[in-house]
Amino acid sequence: MAGRPGGHKGASRHALADAVTSVRPLWWAVSALLVAAAVVVTLTRRHELVTAVHLIDDVRLPRLLIAAGFEAASLACLAAVQHWLLRAGGARIRLRVVGAVVLAANAIAGALPGGAAFAAAWVFRQFRRRGAGQVLAGTVLVVAGLLSGLSLFVLLMVGVLAAGSSGPVAGVRPVVIGLAAVAVLVAGVAAGLFRFPRVRRRALRVWRRIGLRSRRLWDIERALSRLRHEVRTTRPGIRPWLWPSSLAVLNWCFDLACLVACVWSLGIAVPWHGVLAVYALTQFAGSLRLTPGGLGVVETSLTALLVLYGLSTEQAIAVTLLYRVLSYWVLQPIGWVSGLGLTLSRGHAGPGSDDRSDGRSDGESAADSRA
Repeated sequence: MAGRPGGHKGASRHALADAVTSVRPLWWAVSALLVAAAVVVTLTRRHELVTAVHLIDDVRLPRLLIAAGFEAASLACLAAVQHWLLRAGGARIRLRVVGAVVLAANAIAGALPGGAAFAAAWVFRQFRRRGAGQVLAGTVLVVAGLLSGLSLFVLLMVGVLAAGSSGPVAGVRPVVIGLAAVAVLVAGVAAGLFRFPRVRRRALRVWRRIGLRSRRLWDIERALSRLRHEVRTTRPGIRPWLWPSSLAVLNWCFDLACLVACVWSLGIAVPWHGVLAVYALTQFAGSLRLTPGGLGVVETSLTALLVLYGLSTEQAIAVTLLYRVLSYWVLQPIGWVSGLGLTLSRGHAGPGSDDRSDGRSDGESAADSRA
């Protein structure tokens, strides 16, 4: 991202490196503890695991292929979100290339402690090599993450409300409703700032005064301003944003469909009244990234919640193992192969793109801001 006046170029790269360095010891320690706990649980639950493996032996292969198709559709939607943002910012990177980047980043994030930070840095470099400016490459990661997080929160809210006030997750309901109220309040404030220019200008002056004391806040403000200008130039209005927002929701919905298809492929009755809440809560637990790919965290959360919603322990373990094979283990080798191919490819940033992506005013045209 562009540095503030008097700063240095490539601030986003330094920020990512600082983040990786600061969290690495904590992630290794937490990962070791959770892996040790998973080993203990495995040893004490050998009977249930053996029964679950026998259930998987009887899986319906055509139904399992449908589950794999849903997972592929989920990843395609994730790639399409980033592809839309890149094109809105003026970068012309092919969808299949963005898809390969997403697969590789997913593998990196799922294989290393603190892998999300490594994956973000790697994606940033890949987008830069293929012509995206520093500001655009960094902002695409931020905006795509925001859309994904908001979409998951919407699914959680719908799932908890649909599960009823007396189910296993009833205790979470007041918290989710409170967070939804805060989100509505924030949206109302944002709408007010948009409607009243004088209030917006004053808020912007306060934000910039704070940003002058923080390089990262300045970087965020400049990045969002640049993307806003470029999107308005190529995609005016709010309506075009419905497409990437819908894709972000579909990313989670297709992954949820993969989980449901895994239950279906084992011949187990789907707990429809609670499956959305089970899925969303599991994904939130996994998003904490306490272990590579949420190993141990996702399995424990998903199994426990499925048991609470009526499945036997053996059935819940079988569903969890099958879902994780499709959504994690199969994707690891595919992602690493994709990453190797991208690393060896000849994609590169345009000449002088580092210089052209810094120190520009928000009023410059989107065409001139391309790397």
